[in-house]
This record gives sequence, structure tokens and C-alpha cells, in this order.
Amino acid sequence: MSLPQLKILRGLVRMCAQEELLPRFADVGRDLKRDGSIVTAADRAMQDRVQQELAAHWPQYAFLGEEMPAREHAKLATAGEQGLWVLDPLDGTSNFAAGVPFFSVSLALLIQSRVEIGLVYDPVRDEAFYAQRGVGSWLNGLSLGTRAPLGLPLRRSIAVVDFKRLDARLAARLGAEPPYGSQRNFGSSALDWCWLADGRFHVYLHGGQKLWDYAADSLILSEAGGQALTLAAEEVFAPGLAPRSVVAARDPELFQEWQRWVRAQG
Repeated sequence: MSLPQLKILRGLVRMCAQEELLPRFADVGRDLKRDGSIVTAADRAMQDRVQQELAAHWPQYAFLGEEMPAREHAKLATAGEQGLWVLDPLDGTSNFAAGVPFFSVSLALLIQSRVEIGLVYDPVRDEAFYAQRGVGSWLNGLSLGTRAPLGLPLRRSIAVVDFKRLDARLAARLGAEPPYGSQRNFGSSALDWCWLADGRFHVYLHGGQKLWDYAADSLILSEAGGQALTLAAEEVFAPGLAPRSVVAARDPELFQEWQRWVRAQG
């Protein structure tokens, strides 16, 4: 199977983000979607631009973008057998609209209903995280899979936790008796996964992400040697549109300790 070259794909996404996102950063109008989340002109412009570029280079693959209507999502979600691009054109829209420099573009290629390529680009830091199944994952050309485990116990780790999508009981326990050393929440799920893969923090918990939030990222983390499951101890990636929870860590032993703690709260 011949896949798109990562170097070409990386350059394409970088070009689009530099031309469509950065000039609009913190200077855009915004609307609310039906679920209450923010969408900006930058989301739409970036999606249109990336879709055009992908179609010009690899017309054989279908395309699903977050900002498409829900009926289009449902129709395209089963197209992964022949090849499907899945794009979040601007992950972290609330940050972007508020002038907070933590947002990204997330792009995955699904073939036969599994992720073969994943790419996440941070235009503020000019950092591209990307992976190919069975080959590896990288940050700007440097392998993410060569770092040795830190050997940190959970009580000394840094956690990123999205509280608002968690069960109230679990969220309350985390707030009152956190098992980790300190906690963050940055506001871009795609970059959360990638920063975890790079060891910038150590454990991760999220109550529900969409396909375009986790498709590329789950591959980047796994190819870097990290581990992730849902709160129900299932594989995070599943073709379809149902939200998926995430319990993850970069180091295997820490993942086991983190997962045991989380499951004990159920």
C-alpha cells in the first residue's frame, strides 16, 4: 500500500496553517454551534483550504472535516475502508479566539477503518508531531520513541485532566484527593496527546473526545511507546462518531498505576 509521504503532508498542513490561521489569530468573529462550542471564520477557512490541498494531491481519499454538517459526518464515517481523511482544522478554538497561543491542526488518514497516518501541527511553536503505523512517530524529524521511561511514580507526576466531561464522582475525587503531583488543562486535545507523547507531562484523562480529536493523536502516542484506553478499558480508537474517553500515559508502568487508580473510583 502506497501512502502519502509524510514530508509532503507535513509541508502542506504547515503552509495552510501559516496562511489561514496565524493571520486571523485573536482577531476573528465567532459563532456558537448547536452544542455550544465556538466556531470561527478561521476554522472554516482552514478546513476549506486543507480539503482543497488534499484533493489536489490525493484525490482517491474521501474527506471528513469537523465543521461539516452532522449529516455529512454520519455519511462519511463509514468511508474508512477505501481511505478517509479526518480533519480538525482548529483544535482549541476557544484558546484561538481569546488570544491564548495553544491550538493546533489535527489530521488523520484512515484506511480499512484504522489510522495509518496521523499529524498534529502547532503553528505558534512551528511544531509538527506525526506518525505512520508500524514505522514510528516524530516531532519535527526527531523520533519520539527513543526516550527511556522516567520511572516517576504517580504521586510525583504531572497530569492533564479535562474535568468538565468526567463523571461528577470521579471529578470530585480528583479535586479532593488527587493521586498525582500537579494538574493542568490546556484546551487543545490534539496537543495534549502530543505533549504527552513527548514527555512534557505524564498522565492524561479526558471524559469524551470526537473522532477528529483522537484519531491522529492515538497513533502518535502509541508509535511513541505510550499507552491509552478508555474508562471502560477499551481501545480508544474506534471507527465512528461516538465520543471516546481517554486514560493515558507515556510510560507503561505509570500507565498501569494510573489506570488502576482511575478504575478503582468506579
